[in-house]
Amino acid sequence: MLYPINIPKTLLRILTKINFTVKIPYLPLNRQISFAAQTDSILHFPPSTYFLQQKFFRRKVYITVKTILWQCRKKNSVVRSKKTTDLSKNVVDSAGQQLTTDLGIPINDDHNTLKAGNRGPTLLQDFIFREKIQHFDRERIPERVVHARGTGAHGVFRLKKSLKKYTSAAFLNDTSVDTPVFVRFSTVAGSRGSGDLARDVRGFAVKFYTTQGNYDLVGNNIPVFFIQDSMKFPDLVHSVKPEADNEMPQAASAHDTFWDFISLTPEAAHMIMWTMSDRAIPRSFRMMEGFGVHTFRLINDKGESHFVKFHWKPVLGMHSVAWDEAQKINGKNSDFHRQDLWNAIDSGQFPEWDLGMQIIPEKDEHQFDFDLLDPTKLIPEEIVPVEIVGRMTLNKNPDNFFAETEQIAFNPGNIVPGIDFSNDPLLHGRILSYTDTHLHRLGSQNFTQIPINRPIVPAYNNHRDGFMQTNVPQGKNIYSPNTVAAGCPFQAAQKDGGFVAYAQKVDGETIRARSRSFFDHFSQPRLFFNSQSTHEQRHIKNALSFELSKVKSPVIRQRMVNNLTNIDLGMAQYVAAKIGATIPSKLMVWENLNIPADGDPAEFTSVDKKPALKTSPALSMTHQPFDNIETRCIAVLAADGVNGDTIKQIKKEAASKGAVVKIVAPTLSPVKPIKGSSIAVDETIFNTAGVLFDAVYIPGGKKSIDTLSQEDDAINIINDIFKHCKAIGADKDAKALIDKTKVVKGKGINLDGNTKTFLQNIAAPRAWEREEMRM
Repeated sequence: MLYPINIPKTLLRILTKINFTVKIPYLPLNRQISFAAQTDSILHFPPSTYFLQQKFFRRKVYITVKTILWQCRKKNSVVRSKKTTDLSKNVVDSAGQQLTTDLGIPINDDHNTLKAGNRGPTLLQDFIFREKIQHFDRERIPERVVHARGTGAHGVFRLKKSLKKYTSAAFLNDTSVDTPVFVRFSTVAGSRGSGDLARDVRGFAVKFYTTQGNYDLVGNNIPVFFIQDSMKFPDLVHSVKPEADNEMPQAASAHDTFWDFISLTPEAAHMIMWTMSDRAIPRSFRMMEGFGVHTFRLINDKGESHFVKFHWKPVLGMHSVAWDEAQKINGKNSDFHRQDLWNAIDSGQFPEWDLGMQIIPEKDEHQFDFDLLDPTKLIPEEIVPVEIVGRMTLNKNPDNFFAETEQIAFNPGNIVPGIDFSNDPLLHGRILSYTDTHLHRLGSQNFTQIPINRPIVPAYNNHRDGFMQTNVPQGKNIYSPNTVAAGCPFQAAQKDGGFVAYAQKVDGETIRARSRSFFDHFSQPRLFFNSQSTHEQRHIKNALSFELSKVKSPVIRQRMVNNLTNIDLGMAQYVAAKIGATIPSKLMVWENLNIPADGDPAEFTSVDKKPALKTSPALSMTHQPFDNIETRCIAVLAADGVNGDTIKQIKKEAASKGAVVKIVAPTLSPVKPIKGSSIAVDETIFNTAGVLFDAVYIPGGKKSIDTLSQEDDAINIINDIFKHCKAIGADKDAKALIDKTKVVKGKGINLDGNTKTFLQNIAAPRAWEREEMRM
């Protein structure tokens, strides 16, 4: 029997368009109830939820439903899309079903093998056991060599401004069309089992399921890369992966082989500045930028070409963590980034990014002081502004991690009409490598038929057979040209959307070489470092000191210190003093050993150009806008006898700004305030940590403060948040607890009970000035 709850018609009009989940915290085990789209004004609840008084239950559920719907409307997003509808054809729901074999034979006993007597040997004829164990033995597929650890989500891309002037790509022409997407975020160096907060590049790969086929924008959270030519990619990855003799360290670049390779490869100088910066330890996937890295082409209906660089700008702004904080988070919750993304989408706080483009006319290709084809270079936004053209919203978590996130296959070579490649030598190698990887990992060229990879438009061709073929092609024709099938499938004319490669003029000898225009290795790293704020520069120097202090070889350490003089002499001297190296007093040559056997070393020396800009504010995270606290997580420390009015106030004010409040107490038992009803507890002081929150507030109440003052775990939470320069707020009568911590007055500290000021401090950049107090 199902029990009905009446819903007003105005609310029903929204309900009929979506499926959603409501969390009712006062049900056992925080039970989730899923609602399918309705056709009448009734929602039905399972009998197991109908144990509270009906009037109370209805009122609470109505409020919860209304909140969920408001979040959906606020984000202007509907979970269902053409792609998720397409995937639903493959969804298997076993609720209420009998257990069967893969061939549908009902299973009577799934707990015991077939034996000759109850103490006899297991029989080979037990086909149910054989199927179960053989499938289990083959559940794992090879993990990605790089980007192995990742997470993903479904979403939608909405174009804000037509780009018909530049491209014939349909999804970039029509502002009325929503394009389904799947996005996968990842770390690069670690294995699938590594932690989320490694100092590393983050992958940012977006698959657009367009009406012209799948387009993949496969990039990173850093706009440049370590190397210029794909020939060097295996060497780079071999150097950064755990060392071959002992398989250590995991998901870390702080070891000899990586810095040995880097110290001999000056083209990596720019990327090293980015990976040693705060960009390499983001607060969240939702709070980092994304870049296409390479220069691509946009081609319009007239065959005209423009170069383009792709950017993703997070709506929540850019935020990072401190390095000490990152290491602690990895120990406390190695799934911190993955869980953060999942929870945000699950709660209706959908992550969003604006898609921006730097568009350059073909005639201006050589108008810069760097080469557009060089993947170790960026175009400063002050020279070519980023034009925002659309917004991406992630609004649905995967139904199954393996089927979707693990099996999705990206490739920068997956382009659609209206987009084409430049002659970037790193890009060209990736086009081959990604497909080759999928053939190995996913077992067959038919990986394109896996539901998450197939397009939302039909695919017709003469490809046949092979491992794991799931299509059932009709007819005898499997060749072209033919007459037996009237020429079908026939080729598409360009006017009908057929892909035609851009007709660029190419003239040259076949040669293994690199253009001299690629040899300016230091002007942009210098621009990046000089553009950072004081605390960001300090973080870069400390990151280099940390990394190089882990290098066992004194020769490699000294060489790397000497090399840093090409970027900033003061930085090199700082690092040298930290790691006990000889302190350089002048510019030292960064030796380049990436030369052919018969090459003249003099021809491979770096060229030092003077960049057009001395600084670029767009390169500093500090110079970005900080104007909201949506989804930021606030710990409120409480115990019996707490001031419940303060908790109500901060919850109300935080919720109005989209922040999340977690009640943290000595136990999971509800907290009894001075007056009023008990307050549910979200976390205990012993099962969480300050590094997992963006701020902390301590309400008053003498009994609560006395209890917390005796708890080392509560004091540690406050100390960690203070150490990592995050906002701290407290009522005036919380002084006894504050006095037991390391907290002192300063920026971002508010101890007078002003909750509004406290929330403003969260929105502002972290109070990095506190780091100087400890130096």
